[in-house]
Amino acid sequence: MFFWFLGCSFAAVWMVFRSPALDHRVVMACSVLPLIEVGFGRPLVLHTLLGATMAMALVMAATHRRRLLRRRWLGVPVGLYAHLVLDGTWSDKSLFWWPAFGSAFPDQAFPELRPWPIVLVTELAGLVALRWMVRSFHLDVAARRGEFLRTGRLGRDLVA
Repeated sequence: MFFWFLGCSFAAVWMVFRSPALDHRVVMACSVLPLIEVGFGRPLVLHTLLGATMAMALVMAATHRRRLLRRRWLGVPVGLYAHLVLDGTWSDKSLFWWPAFGSAFPDQAFPELRPWPIVLVTELAGLVALRWMVRSFHLDVAARRGEFLRTGRLGRDLVA
């Protein structure tokens, strides 16, 4: 599941925060970041509440009194939290609440690995969300798309 995380993290974060100044590229990139743990064979820290919360604490501490830098880097923990919600990690207490129920990581499959019909439906939903993003924020217009790719921001004139 890739487009599921990209599209739905953008849509969810937009619906909650309605911030044109948030770097949505960082949110989207960090919503897929936990997928790198596939290389380790099992879900690890990026699939836990502690991992996302530590990222939030690090961003807040590192950007103290640097508002513009904070706005850009807040997308890291926000994207990680979005991943936890979208992949359903919250429904597995031993992984989500690690290390509260034991210091060893549970030896289990990734929450993202689901039967192919579910993966197909979720990927299509992610593509629909990305299409909505392009149409709603006029990213099919070269100048707006360029600004988004350069800054991660959306046009303030589109915010109602």
